[in-house]
Amino acid sequence: MATDIPRPGGRPFVTDGGLETDLIFNRGADLPEFAAFPLVDDQRGRPLLSAYYDEYAAIARAAGVALMLETPTWRANPDWGERVGYGRESLDRVNRDSVALLADLRTGYADLADVLVGGVVGPRGDGYVAGERTDPAEAADYHAPQVEAFAAAGADLVSAYTLTGPEEAVGVVRAARAAGIPVAVSFTVETDGRLPDGTTLAAAVDRVDADGGPDYFLVNCAHPSHIGPGLVDGAWRERVLGVLPNASTMTHAELDAAEELDDGDPTELAASTDRLRDALPNLTVLGGCCGTDARHVAAMWGVAPGR
Repeated sequence: MATDIPRPGGRPFVTDGGLETDLIFNRGADLPEFAAFPLVDDQRGRPLLSAYYDEYAAIARAAGVALMLETPTWRANPDWGERVGYGRESLDRVNRDSVALLADLRTGYADLADVLVGGVVGPRGDGYVAGERTDPAEAADYHAPQVEAFAAAGADLVSAYTLTGPEEAVGVVRAARAAGIPVAVSFTVETDGRLPDGTTLAAAVDRVDADGGPDYFLVNCAHPSHIGPGLVDGAWRERVLGVLPNASTMTHAELDAAEELDDGDPTELAASTDRLRDALPNLTVLGGCCGTDARHVAAMWGVAPGR
């Protein structure tokens, strides 16, 4: 059981890579609507997920650092769940079962320094495209059932990934605070380092912090060369503890239209990610996003791949 969530000056954490792209392109999984959570209900899907997480446990073991296990629930909210046949009751169950699955895996990683189980929240809309401005109160109500399911199931924290605007992030944080569970917020950016809605990273962090803020921030689903331009000077950068980059330098629009996986070069990605450290003095959580797998994350940590 982990003793603490990531924090400035705290223990480093390995987290996983591009779950959905790895499952689809490397492991032959069928993920309608890019939704991985139905695998939790599949007798063939659970071993697939277990094998996936085992690779990152091996990386944490080799690097001598802690492990962040994060649920395959990025699409497990009402709008996306409905598209794959999950209503509110079945979503509540599968979100809880996802936490239980990772808690069971954690018992097999007792040799690791620390292991956290995090519940993953994704955007209501498309993680690559900014929709209409979200009302924070509406976002809090929308995300509350998933957040509450994670809290009830005993997750250590909630992490909201690939958010395209600060208002939805405010809503997720409010839902987590109401449920009494720690929360992290991760924004994605375009090639200019701005969120898809045009907000700068600095302004997005300040906006969410003005409403109380999460325990920490991350940036995900963008190549380090896209994240770098957004890391302008300011104390706000001390609040960013994690980076989970894409393997590819392609834009979100290009990736969305791509029919083949661009997995980039793990060594180059690791070097590009490392160059962000000067701007992110509290970088503690390292993993990957679209196109990455255990090879990329292992390279970031300077160890052999966990497969």
